[in-house]
Amino acid sequence: MKSIIVGTAGHIDHGKTALVKALTGIDADRLEEEKRRGITIDLGFAHMDLPSAGDGGNSETLRLGFVDVPGHERFVRNMLAGVGGIDLVLLVIAADEAIKPQTREHFDILQLLGVRRGIAVLTKSDAVDAETLDVVRLEVEEFLRGTFLDNPKSIIAVSSMTGAGLDELRRAMVAAAAEVQPRDSHAIARLPIDRVFTMKGFGTVVTGTLVAGTIRREDELEVFPTGRRVRVRGVQVHGETSEAATAGQRTALNLAGASTEDLTRGMTLVPPATFEKTRRADVLLRLLASATRPLKNRSRVHLHTYTMETVAEIVLFEGKEQHPARGATTEHAQVLPGSEAFARIRLPEAALLLPGDRFILRQFSPVVTIGGGIVLDAAPVSRMPELGDFLRILSSGDARAILKARIARTQQKGISMSRLVAETGLTKTLLEKHLASMSDAGEVVRAGERYLHAAALEVLKLHVVSVIAGFHKKNPLTGGISKEELRTLVDTSPGVFEAVAALLVRDKKMEVANDVVRLPGHGVVMKDEESESKKRIEDAFTSAGLKVPALHEVIAGLKIDKMRGQKIVTLLLRDKVLVKVSEELVFHRGALEELRRQLAAYKVKSATIDVGKFKELTGVSRKYAIPLLEYLDRERITRRVGDARQIL
Repeated sequence: MKSIIVGTAGHIDHGKTALVKALTGIDADRLEEEKRRGITIDLGFAHMDLPSAGDGGNSETLRLGFVDVPGHERFVRNMLAGVGGIDLVLLVIAADEAIKPQTREHFDILQLLGVRRGIAVLTKSDAVDAETLDVVRLEVEEFLRGTFLDNPKSIIAVSSMTGAGLDELRRAMVAAAAEVQPRDSHAIARLPIDRVFTMKGFGTVVTGTLVAGTIRREDELEVFPTGRRVRVRGVQVHGETSEAATAGQRTALNLAGASTEDLTRGMTLVPPATFEKTRRADVLLRLLASATRPLKNRSRVHLHTYTMETVAEIVLFEGKEQHPARGATTEHAQVLPGSEAFARIRLPEAALLLPGDRFILRQFSPVVTIGGGIVLDAAPVSRMPELGDFLRILSSGDARAILKARIARTQQKGISMSRLVAETGLTKTLLEKHLASMSDAGEVVRAGERYLHAAALEVLKLHVVSVIAGFHKKNPLTGGISKEELRTLVDTSPGVFEAVAALLVRDKKMEVANDVVRLPGHGVVMKDEESESKKRIEDAFTSAGLKVPALHEVIAGLKIDKMRGQKIVTLLLRDKVLVKVSEELVFHRGALEELRRQLAAYKVKSATIDVGKFKELTGVSRKYAIPLLEYLDRERITRRVGDARQIL
């Protein structure tokens, strides 16, 4: 069953609610005040099923969900909360009044929101004669010229009172619905909330138009922007209980984990831990040609997207055809009526915005619709170079180019799959498909759990080699740099660093030994006096056996300065020629290896040894015996049991 959301639009008292009732049998005016005053104040909802020809001529059912909006200028904000998710519009124009102010404003809104399918319905046709109806039809044709409703066949006269023209309208709706691309039920679920109420015996209920994905009973969801987690206890689609709701359906959810005080119109339900809220977004906006004045930089406006309404500040970048440098703005920039511009919207509170979301701008005061646009990037980077080029790619609609640009802007840090999902709103499956193709083409490289632009990877490899070379130059007596210190200097994630290091080792551009990184063939470069000092240090500890001298005394006896002497000792310790047993004692590895052999031989006579026996075996004083035994414990050659050691 194909589900389509149909929205009404038009001036007050032009018969929108009466038309919906005539088509569906449902009175969409649900509020007592609406019935008393005879006008629609808030959103109303109805539904109907129509037979349609499916693929191959097979009969299938078309389910139409109606969102009836108020036409009074005071309730345009309520109208905007309902039209964000519609697939097909009925632009209602009363034959006895023709085009009025809210007809124009509503139609401007529809075009700004990117609605592409609809029918102009001339209601109250029974209230005028045929000649007047023809004149109104010509006026409407002229009004719609050059728009998505520029087709005389899409103008149908009806009477909700007599039923005249309703069958023709139903056929036209079926034909128009066939051209509507179904919403993606496999996308990430998103339900903007338009109603919140309590139902006796059920508890908290929210309704909305499911604009993407599927929501099932028992699903856990996250409420944006509050972050509250809720569970779906029950699902209804067009008033009927269902196991799941899919994209394009009017949906009611019975929720556990939140009260009506916790939820309100403008919030959005999504899968948990998927998206991130934002207070900034880069957009492409268009100012209506009918706007009475230019939109100036840092103007405050009312921003509407789906069911959310908030106040926003508009920061204009340099003109769309220019190149904003590092996010530069021009203080005196402005957008002229009928023009487009890249801009950044700043919100007073965090919200959920995703690329592709359409929005409407209304003047701060007086409150009239002045423009709208599309979200390009809800995760903007501060001081980004070549921002203009980046935004132009995002506005192109080329999914592969957009993904490539998003990865490229992360440079050597790369970007994770979860972050790509949060930034783009695309599913992991779809992203993986694009990334596989880009990887095959050599455009993108996977490094650990992140993705890098191929050019950024090459730059990173050069950077790593450069940092190692710089370290060697500054530290000629040190054999190399530790991997973690190198990663910190390069400033990239552990996964990316490991992947790049592996590539450089494979290509023989660097070597790794004992977690120390160096350039191939690079050894410690020593002057003659440094080489002599190195030999003297090693000889001093070799000849001492286990009765080693104090390290500072050995260094003090060298011909070189203390600092260079300490660097040589560090080198010997790194190469494990010398072993540091305690803060005060350093031994030659040969002496410690001989000690191990002695203990192995002693174990034949006794499996344990105490301090006294150890001193007797090795010929050392307590000064050396205790640190050596503690070292042997750490190396798991011995294990302390009371006052003795068990030889392992």
